[in-house]
Amino acid sequence: MNAELPRFDRRRLLGAAAAGAAAAPLLAGSAGAAGPAGVPAPGAPGKGRAVVPGADRAAAEGWSALSGERVGVITNPTGVLRNLRNIVDEMHESGSVQIAGVFGPEHGFRGTAQAGGSEGTFVDERTGLTVYDAYGANVAKMTELFNTADVETVVFDIQDVGSRFYTYIWTMWTAMQAAVASGKRFVVLDRPNPVGGTARGPMMTAAYTSGVGAREIVQQHGMSVGELARFFDGEFLEEHAGGRLEQLDIVEVSGWKRKTLFADTGLDFVLPSPNMPTPDTALAYPGTCMFEGTNLSEGRGTTKPFELIGAPFVDHRWAAALEEAGLPGVTFREAYFNPSVNKFAGEVCGGVQVTIQDRDRFDPVRTGVEMLVTAKALYPEFAWREDSWDTERPFWIDKLTGSTRLRTQIDDGASGAEVEAAWREELAAFDKTRRKYLIYR
Repeated sequence: MNAELPRFDRRRLLGAAAAGAAAAPLLAGSAGAAGPAGVPAPGAPGKGRAVVPGADRAAAEGWSALSGERVGVITNPTGVLRNLRNIVDEMHESGSVQIAGVFGPEHGFRGTAQAGGSEGTFVDERTGLTVYDAYGANVAKMTELFNTADVETVVFDIQDVGSRFYTYIWTMWTAMQAAVASGKRFVVLDRPNPVGGTARGPMMTAAYTSGVGAREIVQQHGMSVGELARFFDGEFLEEHAGGRLEQLDIVEVSGWKRKTLFADTGLDFVLPSPNMPTPDTALAYPGTCMFEGTNLSEGRGTTKPFELIGAPFVDHRWAAALEEAGLPGVTFREAYFNPSVNKFAGEVCGGVQVTIQDRDRFDPVRTGVEMLVTAKALYPEFAWREDSWDTERPFWIDKLTGSTRLRTQIDDGASGAEVEAAWREELAAFDKTRRKYLIYR
């Protein structure tokens, strides 16, 4: 990793880091008045007054950070202001931003596609803007899209959920490489990490990189997307893109601290994807998403994805064993469910409902590991998912966790504590490296 600090133009790095009071003048108008596009000024009553996302701060300044340039916007339904209107709609109607094109990630710009899908390229009915399909695009394709749209500045505004295997951060990574290749300015309208600023879990290794983990970061990275952009620029772009961004600007969140979870921000939670309905889903996801790599259902096709986990062969013993483990901040209810789609669609599954009782004490990765260990020990039918399309790396769990280590340890009978101990040093090293890229203290 490159120890050199990232380069920014500090005159254009907007916002005060963690001090909400220092950030207030950026949004201040007349006392109690709304800013441009109906954005509430700090101190106005209602939700979200304490934590102000970067998009709201940019809107309150009349989008001046983007004026005079042809802008390409990478966003989805989570790219909203506190009035819950999409930033593209607001930018377009303001007349202050020249939008050259919109770029849709997985699930699409308007969010109509399911997991692993996109909306394709189309003309948006509301704005008349061309929306380009960026999901799955490699660097060459993304560069082509930016050049086709004649973009000068790339803007990224998507609510991440803090897990390495959530694909939006890798759309950003690809876009950053394309911005290097085509000499574009890159701007992140930052948002809080909904699961907080703590890093957890194993490191991705180069041999197992994929669309659910393209670079070497840990499973729960503990950074905002703005911080991740700084990390990517400082640690990876030189090696993988042949250079660094000519200009990286972060419009910072005001009022967010690293220990603040989404439930405490006062902001409305907009589904980042169809199977991420609540902040508690996001909290569980860094651990329970590992069940995608098994033959158990991770709850897709239920009203509690990633909180209901099970299979037709699972019975009451799993919940009892997990309760006996005494994991902090979480309880396990014996549950039965019938998924409407995905694994075991139309079949009754036995399993558990993961209920987070204390968000501050809950450790999703530790919880997910213990769930895997006990399921493997209890049920001979338990198996790791194998993908026929990747004969050299067939096990999906290896791509999710970053190597073969977790799978082979559990197969060899390791305890949850032994599995966790194996990544302690690499987690500490990552935590040390990322510190110089953190914005919020």
